[in-house]
Amino acid sequence: MPATPAPPTGRLPVVIVGAGPVGLAAAAHLLGRDLDPLVLEAGERAGAAVREWAHVRLFSTWSEITAPAAEKLLAPTGWVKPDLTTYPTGGEWAEHYLQPLADALGNRVRYGARVTGVSRTGRDRVVDAERAEQPFTVHVAYADGREERILARAVVDASGTWSTPSPAGADGLPALGERAAADRVSYRVPDLDDPATRARYAGRRTAVIGSGASAFTALAALASLAKADDGTGTHTTWILRRGLSGSTFGGGSADQLPARGALGLAAKAAVDEGHADAVTGFRTRAIEHDSNSRLVLVSEDGRRLDPVDEIVVLTGLRPDLSFLGELRLGLDERLQAPVGLAPLIDPNQHSCGTVYPHGAKEFAHPEPGVYLVGMKSYGRAPTFLALTGYEQVRSVAAALAGDHEAAARVELVLPETGVCGGAGLFDQPQADNTPADTGCCATPAAAEPSPVTPAPRLIQLGTTSPSASGCC
Repeated sequence: MPATPAPPTGRLPVVIVGAGPVGLAAAAHLLGRDLDPLVLEAGERAGAAVREWAHVRLFSTWSEITAPAAEKLLAPTGWVKPDLTTYPTGGEWAEHYLQPLADALGNRVRYGARVTGVSRTGRDRVVDAERAEQPFTVHVAYADGREERILARAVVDASGTWSTPSPAGADGLPALGERAAADRVSYRVPDLDDPATRARYAGRRTAVIGSGASAFTALAALASLAKADDGTGTHTTWILRRGLSGSTFGGGSADQLPARGALGLAAKAAVDEGHADAVTGFRTRAIEHDSNSRLVLVSEDGRRLDPVDEIVVLTGLRPDLSFLGELRLGLDERLQAPVGLAPLIDPNQHSCGTVYPHGAKEFAHPEPGVYLVGMKSYGRAPTFLALTGYEQVRSVAAALAGDHEAAARVELVLPETGVCGGAGLFDQPQADNTPADTGCCATPAAAEPSPVTPAPRLIQLGTTSPSASGCC
């Protein structure tokens, strides 16, 4: 199929991969800059990934999870702004904000459109000659079986990390036997309001592996199930790769996001009340079957836990870079984040409270015109904020429009959390092998300046509270 013709103005579009919160915000910013966005979404509706955790309630209010540029686009459509003081579920976020925003963008959003490859027209990643002068070619496979090549002036990859959860194995690879036990291993927070899912966990023993907000959510939900089904044997074994400390359960009552603090306290209560047992310093090597076909977790040091019926693995997410293989990306060898950004977000050194301003400059790759934004820009780092993503794409849109002064004006303003320990984007758990003293803790005033990038002039954001979609 021939490449999509350029728009009537003769301009090629900026292709955005993913119709999630950050991808749609990118489209809104590009329109505000008189650029032509084209959003390609593999799902059948906007926010397809968010809808997969529709049952999970965010720990930030509506006021903290909408992009100002998006609200400007929505205003003329008759969109009714939700009560800004309430906490939506993922499903409500998708239905009452993301889908209306995608509808406002009209035919600039295509559904059932999976990006399978991105390159330079007529150039693989080896060829230097006239490379930068060639437009990007984006290969798309549609749900109806069609294929298409779309020419683009730039590519903004906002596809996130939801589709690639990390495995149970402590070495970053699936544990021995993990694939064989796939029918009883889940990588998502269980929806216990669903009768079939409830029946799967009720009266059974479940192992939850992870230490972030998703693990907290699962622990609290399974504890509620144990209380409701008292006497049926519902019980949880909570597996951590490190030890318990005062920061394990987050900021509690000191957290400036009360719902997030309450979530950590609910997880603590699950342990204190005996509905969950915490197993610390356990790095999973294998998942075996006992004589009754139950699952036995084996650690790297040879410890074997009591058998369980189900395993919920919530050890973080990682980026899918497979369709970007023909582009020249500059990625940090550990985090898989852009090399200019990685030192600012390294969980060995920083929490989301100490991440310094970043924008289009820090996203730069050897391949000009390609940007990884949103959670994908953080690679395996767990401390991403939705408001960070909204500022990222504001900066990228300004850079693509040639307004480099505006592109450089990026600043994050974060509140106190009261204690270290965090989670990740869209209830993504903190990576379980992250140092215990990382997470969301420090305020900007308490942070030391980054030795990599000097902080630019402070730009006060319209909303200074962090998004529920991130660790803060």
